[in-house]
Amino acid sequence: MTSQISQALSPVLFLPHGGGPLPILGDKGHEKMVSFLRKIASELNEPSAILVISAHWEEEQATITSGNHPEIIYDYYGFPAEAYKIQYAAPGNPVLAKKIYTLLMASDIPARLDEQRGFDHGLFVPLKLMFPQARIPCIQLSLLKNLNPQMHIALGKAIASLREKNILIIGSGMSFHNLKTFFTNDIDSSRENNAFDHWLIETCTHPEILSEVRKQRLIEWEKAPFARFCHPREEHLLPLHVCYGIACAGTPIAKVVFNDEIMGKK
Repeated sequence: MTSQISQALSPVLFLPHGGGPLPILGDKGHEKMVSFLRKIASELNEPSAILVISAHWEEEQATITSGNHPEIIYDYYGFPAEAYKIQYAAPGNPVLAKKIYTLLMASDIPARLDEQRGFDHGLFVPLKLMFPQARIPCIQLSLLKNLNPQMHIALGKAIASLREKNILIIGSGMSFHNLKTFFTNDIDSSRENNAFDHWLIETCTHPEILSEVRKQRLIEWEKAPFARFCHPREEHLLPLHVCYGIACAGTPIAKVVFNDEIMGKK
């Protein structure tokens, strides 16, 4: 996973949220991820608010949570009863939600506010590990149902000025998301997994890649080695494109902050 961090601007992080509630339930396949999330939180200054772009929310137009006290959405099934008792009572931030709405509309990106929508596990799983006190106001921004990579980069560019406001921005997804391989032991996907992982890290971090080339590689991500094997559907990758759009107004060269295994996959 990658990040773009500047002393003058708030961090933009593309982070893994793992498999449903498993990181919080103590699953051994998530131990390295859990350790990483706890560690990186200790390296950050406390933000005044947190914006999460979650892989688990898609809308026809960009939508922002705007309620004062969003509820938890248990958007997973088949887990032990304790998975449906997890709480993360962070407040919302209607003022910030309206600010994001205004920025998007000013960039001719149709947007709307949603007072009723709660926090899905793309938010509450990583943040419960990073900021367990749940005192920092949080909001979510949806992906677009069209899953167009260029439009998601534009989404990020439209809200890039938020980094000047001590707002931590998190793209919550996965750099590998082929669910079948996570739960089928007889599929060896290491070759495909490693090839795409190498391409993604090179694309985001190599200092000699020109900014326009970097952007085009992300737009044409399907041309990467084994791209559709690693992402049969791209909703878990696109939070990275939003993060890139936000970061590219500054120095669009990312830094690798986590490159370990989750459930046996990089």
